[in-house]
Amino acid sequence: MTRAVTTGRPYPLGVTVDGDGVNVAVWSANAERVELCLFDESGAEERIDLVFRDGDVRHAHVTGVGPGTRYGLRAHGPHRPEEGLRFNPAKLLIDPYAHALDRPLRWDEAMSGHAGDDDLTLDDRDSAPVVPRGIVQGAPAGPDPTTNRPGHALSDLVIYEAHVKGLTAAHPGVPEEVRGTYEGLASPAVIDHLTSLGVNAVELLPVQAFLDDRFLVAKDLRNYWGYQPIAWCAPEPRYARDDAVAELRQAVHALHEAGIEVIVDVVYNHTGEGDELGPTLSLRGLDNTAYYRLVDAGRHYVDDTGTGNTLAVDRPPVLRLVMDSLRYWVEVLGVDGFRFDLATTLGRTQKGFRPHGPFFSAIRQDPVLSTVKLIAEPWDLGPGGHRLGRFPHPFSEWNDRFRDGIRRAWQVRSLGSADVGARLLGSADQFDHGSRGATASVNFVTAHDGFTVADLASYSHKHNEANGEDNRDGHDENLSDNLGVEGPTDDPDVLAARARRVRGLLATLLVSQGVPMLLAGDEIGNSQGGNNNAYAQDNELGWIDWSAPDTELLELVRRLVRLRREQPVLRQRTFMHGRERADGHRDVTWHRADGATPTAEDWHDPEWRSVGLLLRGAAGDPMGEALDDAVFVVLNVGGDVEMALPDPGQHRAWRLEVDTARPDDEVSFGSTYPALGQSVVVLAAH
Repeated sequence: MTRAVTTGRPYPLGVTVDGDGVNVAVWSANAERVELCLFDESGAEERIDLVFRDGDVRHAHVTGVGPGTRYGLRAHGPHRPEEGLRFNPAKLLIDPYAHALDRPLRWDEAMSGHAGDDDLTLDDRDSAPVVPRGIVQGAPAGPDPTTNRPGHALSDLVIYEAHVKGLTAAHPGVPEEVRGTYEGLASPAVIDHLTSLGVNAVELLPVQAFLDDRFLVAKDLRNYWGYQPIAWCAPEPRYARDDAVAELRQAVHALHEAGIEVIVDVVYNHTGEGDELGPTLSLRGLDNTAYYRLVDAGRHYVDDTGTGNTLAVDRPPVLRLVMDSLRYWVEVLGVDGFRFDLATTLGRTQKGFRPHGPFFSAIRQDPVLSTVKLIAEPWDLGPGGHRLGRFPHPFSEWNDRFRDGIRRAWQVRSLGSADVGARLLGSADQFDHGSRGATASVNFVTAHDGFTVADLASYSHKHNEANGEDNRDGHDENLSDNLGVEGPTDDPDVLAARARRVRGLLATLLVSQGVPMLLAGDEIGNSQGGNNNAYAQDNELGWIDWSAPDTELLELVRRLVRLRREQPVLRQRTFMHGRERADGHRDVTWHRADGATPTAEDWHDPEWRSVGLLLRGAAGDPMGEALDDAVFVVLNVGGDVEMALPDPGQHRAWRLEVDTARPDDEVSFGSTYPALGQSVVVLAAH
């Protein structure tokens, strides 16, 4: 076929359908030549030089190419790995701006740009047979998920962290043919469960196209979680039945129709290309020295992420790629926000971490991205990597201090051994600065990375043998407790103690100020058999087991989420510091069991095990001052105790809303409440 190749434009980057063909634009500062590689149905390849250059963008308009065409790139240039230059035209490269791939990425030795274990020697095998091709995209099909966004306030969110496949792969209510897919995510059975639970946002583990890396392929495992990205603009094809873009858009639209926002976990701190011994799949082959942070004259990679490489997000072309991909996910795929993996890396420059550096400044001024939910995982593995509380507004942050403090209080049965007061009130000690509010704290007791809540109360030690690393992987310190027996048991006393512990942990999460995040499956008592690092367990161990749900726990979580929705004082934007409101009440007061105010000695007493918390609207905040509600929360990590109740207010009385130790019982009480051991009690003034 004869194609006309004309100048075209240096924008937009990627391959864009334009009239009778496509406009192609590829950025590379150091390549000598860049080729567009087109593939027909037989796999035959046609190469077209992008001979026009504008700055560092190679571009052309090519006729006879339209939606559905398979393509890739090849880049020619110097091969001087000792200087960081790793061009290898034998390697087919995935366009960083590809919006769809024709199959999942799985490591093959032909993907290596070097020979064997010698990163200095060129491997001249053609990788095209084993590298997925991009698919030229036309106008997206199906309903537009940008037209029906729920638009929830951040303070109203209850986030549900879930894996697209793991959520539905074993769900009996989801048709078998769509289990583990985008379509399954939006199935009626799943949406009914989410809406009955009361959550209004799902946070999906990575769904940008990722790699099954060499380490896992050698063990006959798969990259289940997805934290090895290769193509940030392309939805992961393994979750699609046919068209990943259309099916993901349909799922997001269906969730929006049910009032559920969609937040996606994105990984811009590194790529799946790994270190100098990793595959050449995209950025390494296009311009290694530009996209990555390098050391040792360029031969090796900075590894602030623990994955082999670190992306140089502060550099303009890299930042542009990241920003363009984020906008695509919002404006075309319809998502409502992002959770940024290892977000400290995104703020790193040559001068270290900068909370007002290029990445954060770019997002904060962007008219699209500044309006969506932005959540940082506030650490990485580099120097000074833990940066909790140091991200700028409007970012919220995963609060590991909440996770560890609440776990510790329940594990050791002591309020004085953890910063419980600060954690229940939104962690003002971490976030109350720079015009940030209590919603800066995303609270969680469990997440994908670690034990499930059932396993927190069933295992004192991790059991990661299935990962093939001799149980060396995963965190060793989990602040967990098996409560008498390691793992499964039929001992009724142990089971009862575990049930109270799990209920107490989840209740503490859902009555705390900040934005709560539930791990999918925790509400039904899902277990991973003590595996706290199921990153490679794309099987029954990693999937949610729906076969024997804990229905009593499920009903309790529903009640707690409903209570949070009905009681605005439990989900305030403004921090409370015990200041006096206009009506003369203080916005928060603390109470010992005897009714006295806790002393500084109490807060540090390892024997202190119960406290009461009286909440009203935040003083000085117009929204808080308008609330005349009062809620009293009892947190009892010890044994049975009679808790003196404060005055509920004139013409009011306390009404029991939740007692996690007696979720189905009526409890008689007067001026004191009989709080059973290992329980959370919530009363509201009426």
